[in-house]
Amino acid sequence: MTSAASGRLGRWTLYGLGTLILIFLVLPTLIVIPMSFSPGNYLEFPPQGFSTRWYVAYFTDSSWIDATLFSLQIAAMTTVLSAVIGTMGSFALVRGDVPAQDTLTAILLAPLIVPHVIVAIAVYFQFAPLGLVGTRLGFVLIHTALAVPYVVLVVTAALQRVPPSYEMAALNLGASRLRAFSAVTLPLIAPAIAAGSIFAFLASFDETVVAFFISGVEHKTITRKMMEDIEFNLSPVIAAASTIFVVVTVLVMAIGNRTKDGSALR
Repeated sequence: MTSAASGRLGRWTLYGLGTLILIFLVLPTLIVIPMSFSPGNYLEFPPQGFSTRWYVAYFTDSSWIDATLFSLQIAAMTTVLSAVIGTMGSFALVRGDVPAQDTLTAILLAPLIVPHVIVAIAVYFQFAPLGLVGTRLGFVLIHTALAVPYVVLVVTAALQRVPPSYEMAALNLGASRLRAFSAVTLPLIAPAIAAGSIFAFLASFDETVVAFFISGVEHKTITRKMMEDIEFNLSPVIAAASTIFVVVTVLVMAIGNRTKDGSALR
């Protein structure tokens, strides 16, 4: 076998293996979608017909709508705060002379490493005496702490590719540091901030473990609501909610990809 034929065989083997892994990961989601259109009272695959009754049940149930809107609100506020804090932290780490920089970086990235159940227990015992359990402020605070590392990782990588000489040129021309950052650096790292913000939104919207510990009776996220219904009221409305969950995630990713492409075109 020639080297060219061997290379093609290896390439096709890699493509085939990647395709099988992708199917394995995506198949559960593809199964949930048709199950959400089942006319029966129980989850079944394949469905024995077609009906939108469970979507009607979802949109007419105030508990589902309240949980969804609450999750979207928390995710939106978390995204804004994470983008600001993560960008500032990245700029300080890359451009500044920060004491104990390695230690500070490890602390910033710790939420990616520490199991969320440990974080959830610690946060609960910290928030309970302060009356933050089940509140918007409590959710935003902890979700921001969990989402900031995603922004830091992406924006730091982008900043390291931007030569400091660009900012120095702006400073030599009379611009202030804030003006140099906003006019020179920010446009160059804007796609990275957008990408980090998308990860932050999804990290908040998809978070389950911490939400299970700090959700209250009035305020609970959609992930907590789904966990409760899976345990106590398993019905195809779970599949409908999961499908909507997937659609929101895909839309966010599509918007992010469109933003990235638009930035590249400019």
